[in-house]
Amino acid sequence: MKVYGYVRVSSRDQNEDRQLIAMRNVNVPESNLYVDKVSGKDFDRPMYLKMVETLEKDDILYIKSIDRLGRNYNEIVDQWQYLTRVKQVDIAVLDMPLLDTRRGKDLLGTFLSDIVLQVLSFVAENERANIRSRQKEGIEAAKARGVRFGRPVMSMPDDFEAICISFEKGEITAEEAARKCGCSRSTFFSRVARMKEG
Repeated sequence: MKVYGYVRVSSRDQNEDRQLIAMRNVNVPESNLYVDKVSGKDFDRPMYLKMVETLEKDDILYIKSIDRLGRNYNEIVDQWQYLTRVKQVDIAVLDMPLLDTRRGKDLLGTFLSDIVLQVLSFVAENERANIRSRQKEGIEAAKARGVRFGRPVMSMPDDFEAICISFEKGEITAEEAARKCGCSRSTFFSRVARMKEG
């Protein structure tokens, strides 16, 4: 029996220290800690997949909270069942003592654990949906205030119209026109199209 810990944060600038401290508190060896800095939307994560390959029957896997395992309801439940029933690994969720497969291995214990897992998995996915919704609302509110997203629009030289006319007449090539405007060919064509529309 070996002890493992899985830690996940959603992005590279998030800090995993809180989870690492929790793993040290339950004596997970440093060599058995697997850390991913990716979204929890699915289980296609390099360190998670490497850890799953390493896990063997009767090993113990610690995670800080169920949303660190993932944020997709169906996939969390599928992974939990794969780890506990196929790989025959015990899982302990530190923030939720009811989710510890070492306790209550009888039918009632398994039933209660499954119910808690399903509720928490639903909450994790729901929170992910709420985050996306809040982001969308924030972007819409920013746009309403006049905030622009994406690259700033490149300004064209004062003689842009004259350059376009020379290009249209075949006096200069697209490459020359783009060079005179200080932009790429695609940007030049895009601005020509916008000028024609306007």
